[in-house]
Amino acid sequence: MSDDNPHSTNGSARKTWATKLLQLFTGEPNSRAELVDLIQDAEERDLIDNDTKEMIEGVLDVAELKVRDIMVPRSQMVTIDINQSVESFLPIVIDSQHSRYPVVSENKDHIEGILLAKDLLAYGFGMTDQEFALADVIRPAVIVPESKRVDVLLKEFRSQRYHMAIVVDEYGGVSGLVTIEDILEEIVGEIEDETDYNEDNKADIRRINKSRYSVKALTTIEDFNDYFNTTFGDEEYDTIGGMVAHGFGHLPEVGEELTLGSILFKITGADKRRIQQLQVTITDTNNAADAD
Repeated sequence: MSDDNPHSTNGSARKTWATKLLQLFTGEPNSRAELVDLIQDAEERDLIDNDTKEMIEGVLDVAELKVRDIMVPRSQMVTIDINQSVESFLPIVIDSQHSRYPVVSENKDHIEGILLAKDLLAYGFGMTDQEFALADVIRPAVIVPESKRVDVLLKEFRSQRYHMAIVVDEYGGVSGLVTIEDILEEIVGEIEDETDYNEDNKADIRRINKSRYSVKALTTIEDFNDYFNTTFGDEEYDTIGGMVAHGFGHLPEVGEELTLGSILFKITGADKRRIQQLQVTITDTNNAADAD
């Protein structure tokens, strides 16, 4: 008897694919290559779309990664010293716009805890009469080894409800940090929010206080000169980041500083390829424009 159901062929195909996928997960064929072929075949048959395929492949990749493969390296960690005053570290929070900061003493090998930016709100808006002390606000830091599997760490992030871990090497020295977002981006791709860098965002220069500013590295030298009433040349470099990198003579790391004229440049965001964000301090306010 013929099947008059127009959906039977498609339904049968879906059932067959689902059955094959279940067999692979239950170990009947246990080759990763076979599973990848199955996923590719499912996309070609329009059983899953490309985004779903890439997400499944991302899950498979995460299962083979170690924390050292995805961590933010030590040189790019934005930290706060436990002895810093609010006036001293608040510009760092405003400029970097992270939600969590490792708090250190002496150096990055001495982690005292984690500061959540939201924990500062009560002190800033008069919701408590308690005198602020950074040591009283920070939360315990979670320490994980470089060799820890990423999929295992993701389970711990979810079950224990923390979002950042400090990564240490075999000798106990801090080698970086990792967040739950770092892991999720390995699965679903880059996650951007309203504070992430966006070339369409016109707020290339933001004022932090009277003499300090946050400046995107891709700000053109012409725009920088117009804003700060400076006269940096743009014959060799188009962007302020390119000019600053040339001034260093190497690709600088987060925290490095360089003075050019009456401007102190501090690197607050960088990766292995380029400078991303700068903190600009006017050291001679008499020569700076009123940039309100």
